[in-house]
Amino acid sequence: MTILAFDTATSATTVALSGVGDVVFTARHDPRPGERPGHATRLLPLVARLFERAGIDWAAVDRIAVGVGPGTFTGLRIGIATARALARARSVPLVGVSTLQSLALARPHPDAVPAGLDAVLAVLDARRGEVFAAGWRMDEAGEFDNALLAPRALAPEALAELVAPLGPAALAIGDGAVAFREVLERSGSFIPQDDSPLHKVTATNHCRLADHLEGGVPDEVRPDYLRAPDAEIAHRPQ
Repeated sequence: MTILAFDTATSATTVALSGVGDVVFTARHDPRPGERPGHATRLLPLVARLFERAGIDWAAVDRIAVGVGPGTFTGLRIGIATARALARARSVPLVGVSTLQSLALARPHPDAVPAGLDAVLAVLDARRGEVFAAGWRMDEAGEFDNALLAPRALAPEALAELVAPLGPAALAIGDGAVAFREVLERSGSFIPQDDSPLHKVTATNHCRLADHLEGGVPDEVRPDYLRAPDAEIAHRPQ
């Protein structure tokens, strides 16, 4: 099955194409400090670049997968609207993929993390002093065994309190883990170095998840904001 996947929930625009031979083709744009993400102008050119590298066109795509968040309101709106439009235009099934679950699937090199870690926390910076987070227990093969923490938006201190019973068995990854390293490390979680690729959302893992999901109607794929948009929060009465 040939799957085109992309995610615009964070500042990065990440795209992946699987099912064309044994290679997963990937492309991404990470904005420079102070630069706007530019998802609307970056996404389709990145898709076109993958098609050119893989030597295929839209006729070869069997499924589209899009990250449904949590993440920024604008980023999610752009990614999901684009995915819906492409799926309708090409009559291709569409699946929504949890951005947190995809992040948690990152496979660390054994030398990069301590032995004995059997839980992973996916933590994204939600701004306003909060994080989006979810956690899973992992089996020996590095696959999800069971959920430890349902996706939610909360203060880093509250997350640290929830995961403290896991002690040093938890791996915390994502830009939220980097942003609030000091708080989460006090809970016993291990956080890789700031520049570790484990902290980056990648559409490669969207392809892995989408391969086991049932494709559906485009309009049934909706964003998972986990909290009200920032603009709505800012205009609430104090």
